[in-house]
Amino acid sequence: MAASPRETREAKRRIQQMEAKRELRRDQEKRRKRDNLVAGGAGAAAVILAVVLQLTVFAGNPTEAEFAAAEADLATPSAPASPDATPSASQTNAANIPKPATAAGKTFTGELKLNRGTLGVQLDGTKAPQAAAVFKSLADQGYYKGVSCHRLTTGENFGVLQCGSKTGDGQGDPNYTWGPLENTPADNKYPAGTIAVARTGNNAYGNGTQFFIVYKDTAIPADSAGGYTIVGKVTSGLDTVTKIAAAGLKTGENGTDGAPAEPVTIDSFSLK
Repeated sequence: MAASPRETREAKRRIQQMEAKRELRRDQEKRRKRDNLVAGGAGAAAVILAVVLQLTVFAGNPTEAEFAAAEADLATPSAPASPDATPSASQTNAANIPKPATAAGKTFTGELKLNRGTLGVQLDGTKAPQAAAVFKSLADQGYYKGVSCHRLTTGENFGVLQCGSKTGDGQGDPNYTWGPLENTPADNKYPAGTIAVARTGNNAYGNGTQFFIVYKDTAIPADSAGGYTIVGKVTSGLDTVTKIAAAGLKTGENGTDGAPAEPVTIDSFSLK
């Protein structure tokens, strides 16, 4: 049976995304070899840390088998979803997740106070009601007080500060997961000032308490689940994050992804 035009477009889109990811993987491997990251002792530990940090938010790159499978989709369409199929446990929200109706159509403004400076922020409950409801609820509970911003990326086209892991090491709370994805960019581009939701790779219901602030225009390839929910934006104080980035990574980190050189913690997060 021949693929429909829509299925053909979707398959081509997946291949384009995989090509971008595969190219990124090649670049990463070249950088690892160039910087001698694959070494014993501290070097090996740095590689492990970098991988853990990456998988916390952004999915890994496609394997050759996955790429071939996507190419095959151009000729062989996937079976249509059953209309009475029920979502798996991983495709449902935890019981303690607030309802999107509490934020739908609303705009929340407030401040994210870091130990390095204060950011004015705005969350969009019209474009991302579920995400806005979650972060408004967590902010109201005082969840973020004392929580760190554990991850900083300083790549040429990849600049984010990631915050919200209660343990401070990028681990999420398995009892606080939610979806779906909302307001994801079709072009995989996240402008400077964007506030987006961190999640586990390849899982549209892998969102949690973590978010990332984009401090310079950044491109992040979508994974099999899609892109990353844009929940809001920084309205003032973005220079605070650019200064954190300018200080670089913690001594001992390799490459362009790791812990900030200057520890960053959240003093308070208020929204109204």
